Amino acid sequence: MAAKGDYPIPKFHFQVEWGTDFRMGFTEVSGLDFETEVIEYREGNSKRYNKSKQAGLRKFSNVTLKRGTFEGDFDFYNEWSKTYYFQEGNKTGSKFRRTVTIKLLNENHEAIITWKLLNAWPSKVNSTDLKADANEVAIETMELVHEGLEIMEANN
Repeated sequence: MAAKGDYPIPKFHFQVEWGTDFRMGFTEVSGLDFETEVIEYREGNSKRYNKSKQAGLRKFSNVTLKRGTFEGDFDFYNEWSKTYYFQEGNKTGSKFRRTVTIKLLNENHEAIITWKLLNAWPSKVNSTDLKADANEVAIETMELVHEGLEIMEANN
């Protein structure tokens, strides 16, 4: 299938929507990976001296979000701390899982590609590294685990 545009899409203009109640800005998103695990099988009386390979379970990588650290902004920590109360099966269990939507935008701020993380929740937060002779912005990192990644055709 031929490409629709003349040039590849730049990756620096994107938006992350964190559920429906708020939106956070990020400098980097990584880990939008997915794969199918391979099941290898061979019967003992097979005349072929190799295994057959079959499609197995789908596997999704954890997604890492990075952003600058701002004074008085503890959203990363607050979201992660909610997982302390997270328990499967009770009434509050699904309260802390979210649908996270990541949109790659064009120059008109319209979504070109949309990734949707299903039942995502923060499993890890890294505060910034501190270095006395550095001339860098303080960056904090959050790692999200999720139960599925969908790529959607974007129309808005």
